[in-house]
Amino acid sequence: MSDTRGKANPGEDPGAAGAGGVQAWTERAVTPALAKHPERHEQFTATSGVPVERLYTPEDVAELDYERDLGYPGEYPFTRGIQPTMYRGRFWTMRQYAGFGTAEETNGRFKHLLEAGQTGLSTAFDLPTQMGYDSDHPMAQGEVGRVGVAIDTLADMRALLDGIPLDRVSTSMTINATASILLAFYIAVADERGIPREKIGGTIQNDILKEYIARGTYVFPVEPSLRLITDIFAFCNAQVPRWNTISISGYHIREAGSTAAQEIAFTFANGLEYVRRAQAAGLDVERFAPRLSFFFASHNDLFEEVAKFRAARRLWARLMRERFGAGDESCKLRFHTQTGGVTLQAQQPLNNVVRVTVQAMAAALGGTQSLHTNGYDEALSLPTAQAATLALRTQQILAWESGVGDTVDPLAGSYYVESLTTAVEAKALEYLDRIEEMGGSAHAIEFMQEEIHRAAYEFQIAVERGDKVIVGVNRFTAEEGRFELSAPDFGALERGQREQLAAIKAARDPAEVSARLEAVRAAARGTANLMPHIIDAVKAMVTLGEISDALRAEWGVYRPE
Repeated sequence: MSDTRGKANPGEDPGAAGAGGVQAWTERAVTPALAKHPERHEQFTATSGVPVERLYTPEDVAELDYERDLGYPGEYPFTRGIQPTMYRGRFWTMRQYAGFGTAEETNGRFKHLLEAGQTGLSTAFDLPTQMGYDSDHPMAQGEVGRVGVAIDTLADMRALLDGIPLDRVSTSMTINATASILLAFYIAVADERGIPREKIGGTIQNDILKEYIARGTYVFPVEPSLRLITDIFAFCNAQVPRWNTISISGYHIREAGSTAAQEIAFTFANGLEYVRRAQAAGLDVERFAPRLSFFFASHNDLFEEVAKFRAARRLWARLMRERFGAGDESCKLRFHTQTGGVTLQAQQPLNNVVRVTVQAMAAALGGTQSLHTNGYDEALSLPTAQAATLALRTQQILAWESGVGDTVDPLAGSYYVESLTTAVEAKALEYLDRIEEMGGSAHAIEFMQEEIHRAAYEFQIAVERGDKVIVGVNRFTAEEGRFELSAPDFGALERGQREQLAAIKAARDPAEVSARLEAVRAAARGTANLMPHIIDAVKAMVTLGEISDALRAEWGVYRPE
């Protein structure tokens, strides 16, 4: 018996599903169905404002050119992935975020996660560390160790990394204004252990522009901050070649309330600014661009998130090729993903397990290189060990049991996904063009802030009206049992950190401290690369706050207009 399934007659429009095409189908089947059961919304849209149609057919991807717009995995424009075999060879890096209290406590969590099968470290720092204050500074009072680990001196970094094989485990550090100092601590520990600098690998976030736009942990003004970033680029290019010197972050832009398309656009606007600054400093694109990495959020709209990741790869490749003449390695979008912290709910917190699973699935289907999955209790407290382990197990089940990694880019060719990929890319490019007209990211900070605020407001209004359903929050709100969560004694933690810091300051050589700080200030006044001077300073037990104060004295601080 012959099989005629899926075969069209010669000359027949393949988009015409059944007799008469989509319009005839609508009249024949949809209109009577709507009379009985109206649709839930008059218009469905993705977060980016892209209309979601009732049905997608070949007509919706008629303009898609496979070679130009998709290509093959591992080849330009990398829509289908930056590696030819993707997860068939090696799964994404499972990099759980950890950092709380003291360096010793965080080191214990690191080891717990590594024993559970985590394949990379990711570190959160407390607000004083992020803002360039030591734990004994008045500005640090009540904040030491609360949202991450407190790192004041090289001694803290030694404790944080105790027993961690730095030449075999990559480490990501979510740090921006003070990224140069944290990187210096890390390098100093490797030097003490005799590990060659070319063998240590990891990432510093180091994305100061998004701090001005969305997050707020900035210290210095824009121009000296960008100079410090290019100093890091140049230093690592020469001495720490495996280190990703920046993780250009859309995650915090999305956390502030942006849409998926805004997340791509504003992140890439910042990325283009960094590339231009590095070029202006004399760096070759082909030397530093392959070490650029990106950091995105993954939210609940599964298909929009997959489309976002695919659109981002294609758009970045085209931007780098068309604007900088970059080769393939420099056109590859390498990115880490974290499930959406802002999507986690304090009400019915176990529901967050499902949200995180959907978001992790989207990241895997979208081709991420590494992934952090949030703990279900993070809307209530720092994640417990149980929640962190379950979050890691979520990734492991997806990797080993779901089949998402068995074929490359499995949703490619979906009429909906391909159409949405193109639409999200077009929306992002619209924003990028507007930002470029303003002179680039450094000149468009207020514009991006306003767009994010508008999107966040519109989302919140939709939730309050009930147009956007959040399970357990504005619908299906039956009470569940209370969660009992223990909190660390932060007062005792802060006192202990301050006592340790006082002992270190009392034991060091004041003359050497003074000389090292003056060397940092002199470099900040001039054009010499700051990194060697910062590394020398931390090895002399100069504190993070003291180095930050030296730079504040030369550069001042950023004040929003």
